[in-house]
Amino acid sequence: MRVAIIGAGLAGLTTAKVLLQAGHDVEVFDKAPDVGGVWSRTRRYPGLTTQSPKAQYSFSDFPMPGDFPEWPTGAQIQEYLADYADEFGVTPHLRLGTTVESVVPDGARWVVTTGAQGASVVDRVVVANGVFCEPALPDYPGRAEFEAAGGRLLAGPDFHDVADARGKHVLVVGYGKSACDVTVAISEVAETTDVIARQLLWKVPRKIAGVLNFKMLLLTRLGEALFRYRWLRGFEKFLHGPGNRLRRAMLNSIGSVSVRQFGLAKHDLVPRGRMEDIVKNAIGLATEGFFEGVADGSIRVHRDQVIRRLCSSGGRPCAELADGTVLPADLVVCATGFTQGVPFLPAAVQERLFDERGNFLLYRQIQPLAAPGLYFNGYNSSFFSPLNAELAAVWIAADLAGALTLPDEATRRADVVAQLAFLDVATGAHHCRGTKIIPFSIHNVDEVLGDLGVQIGRFTRFTHWLNPVVPAAYRSLTPAVLTRLKDTPEPAKTPL
Repeated sequence: MRVAIIGAGLAGLTTAKVLLQAGHDVEVFDKAPDVGGVWSRTRRYPGLTTQSPKAQYSFSDFPMPGDFPEWPTGAQIQEYLADYADEFGVTPHLRLGTTVESVVPDGARWVVTTGAQGASVVDRVVVANGVFCEPALPDYPGRAEFEAAGGRLLAGPDFHDVADARGKHVLVVGYGKSACDVTVAISEVAETTDVIARQLLWKVPRKIAGVLNFKMLLLTRLGEALFRYRWLRGFEKFLHGPGNRLRRAMLNSIGSVSVRQFGLAKHDLVPRGRMEDIVKNAIGLATEGFFEGVADGSIRVHRDQVIRRLCSSGGRPCAELADGTVLPADLVVCATGFTQGVPFLPAAVQERLFDERGNFLLYRQIQPLAAPGLYFNGYNSSFFSPLNAELAAVWIAADLAGALTLPDEATRRADVVAQLAFLDVATGAHHCRGTKIIPFSIHNVDEVLGDLGVQIGRFTRFTHWLNPVVPAAYRSLTPAVLTRLKDTPEPAKTPL
């Protein structure tokens, strides 16, 4: 088949790689001039690093270079993804610097129109533009006055050069990982650096008590099992039954360590609630240097605050907070999240993609319920994003071959609705319109593999209960499934 893939981030690249190996003809479109998606040089902010360690943030069959640090930089990840595209023959199929203007169904096929190539007809479309495709920039009152006084307002991904903050008064809006990352880089050169935090979030130390890598606790099957999933299996039944007190103590002990390790009480930065509530906001890794900057005064955090308006005072740009505090603000960097959109799809198709609240209705985070021939990949934000995207690509390849036995549409719809209802409760509705699967990343892997009828060995799965899940353990599954697809007689594909 001819397949158009929209997006050249990690999900788009692994989809192209797998579909090429399955014998399809693919084109990958991306408006950026390079591969990487959020890691593109057009979107990298100073201080950007991965949240997951390199062993967990890698594809199963393409390990990161040994000289990369434990938490690679944004530039290193972009380099890794470019090498991946070269290694597996994806690069010749890339159409970079190309904006997809529309994707319109035409019978059983699709017409993809770009500004560079015009219209072309394809058999299938994979949307891989990502859940972080467009930064959300607040529309503050007073912006015109602020900018007339020389102030600048930028979204985090649009702030590329730390020199732009040198000697200036800078406000960073947000308290997630990206906000803290960019704050540290800015604080090294700015006159003042103030963080405006609407809500404090729990931060997990990269090394708990300065010794134990956090992946040993939270990037294991046991770590994932500490958070209640839709249904309980095996040892999970104990953890959320007779062992519930132990489970809560294990989670909240990390919070206690964080309070002591970062001196949160001293600086009035202890989040509300307990560490076990972390799933209801965002599981954020603490940025190296952030709390050290708070301690030495180079970073000031204004908790439970928002910017009421941008303004000027004495001809200098400033910002007024909700409590009336006025801060000098030559530069305001907003790390305030992203929106997920598919503007290239016609309204009639979009109506079928969302529920009444705007949540994506995607079976296994991959398949729309009522848009045949359309798939999504990368709409599964995860601690193991490359692995989740790779296995989703294999799922797509199997479905293209007619080799998946799936429930009927009504049953799949009921499953998606139930999943969203569960996430509403589990995450306090903070699931990015149904696209965040943290902390249930490996549950998603197991479900996708269940559809494919494959799984890694029991012993390896057992070792992943106490040791970090390693994507390399899954490297034999993609070639195994693709071999079975190629060996299946045409035209009557049989279920795997």
